[in-house]
Amino acid sequence: MSNLTRREFFHLAAASGIGVAVLGAARPARAAQTTAAGMGVLIDIARCVGCRSCEAACKAAHGFPAGESQDLGPQSWTYVKTVRLTAPHDHMNLGGDGARTRTFKVQCMHCMEPACASACPVAALRKTPQGPVVYEADRCIGCRYCMIACPFQVPRFEWRKAVPAIQKCNMCADRQAAGKMPACVEACPMEALQFGPRDRLLAEAARRIASDRARYVPAIYGAEEGGGTSVLYVSDVPFQELGFPVVSRQPLPAYTWRVLGKLPGVVIGLGATLTAVEAVIRRRMEMQGLEEREQR
Repeated sequence: MSNLTRREFFHLAAASGIGVAVLGAARPARAAQTTAAGMGVLIDIARCVGCRSCEAACKAAHGFPAGESQDLGPQSWTYVKTVRLTAPHDHMNLGGDGARTRTFKVQCMHCMEPACASACPVAALRKTPQGPVVYEADRCIGCRYCMIACPFQVPRFEWRKAVPAIQKCNMCADRQAAGKMPACVEACPMEALQFGPRDRLLAEAARRIASDRARYVPAIYGAEEGGGTSVLYVSDVPFQELGFPVVSRQPLPAYTWRVLGKLPGVVIGLGATLTAVEAVIRRRMEMQGLEEREQR
């Protein structure tokens, strides 16, 4: 297996059913996870003004095309979401049409015990002691179990590539290794984003809530959701009203494998599908090249 390229693996999986053997023998070990809190990011929704500086900084740091994003994507690891509110609240931003709105940053939550890493049969995703959940494309077989497992619906698949990969925020792990903070945090002009050890961020979040109970809702999103996350939120609007998913407070890996362990045939189907998609894309590229040569 170590000498196979990803493309060769897809062809082999479709032809011989190797996906079943992989899933049966390679349930990911929990050793990649860590009990260390590591670093994290605190997002204060009450301070966000929707300037999208964090979004632009993320794109620049990772070489993605500039421009506003409407959702997470292969080249959009973070985006600023706008939610219109129906219930009256204090401290609201007023939109151009007078509608009460709230804006906030959306990204990978970097769970303490990530379901995506637990679901991956080849350990392409792992939680680092420093905090980020990182991805190794060379290991990935394209099964997309991580997408099914993630309770926050974060990982995105490169559908348009012949040899696709999973894409998601890595909390600027390379910048952290160089002693820098994540690009999004560095770019925020309102200090709505704060970077630091997770335990200190939890203490800061609790301090803000306690010091201004009239403004903040008494909850820290990510403190316990999914067993806890390295990205935390405080808000002046209830999280359910903002569309935050209601997630079990128990770590999710055990639930993940209880479901995904019953679906080994998915890998075979995905291998065949990806092979077919690759063939179509390659054929279109060949036809396009032929047309361009004829026009010359």
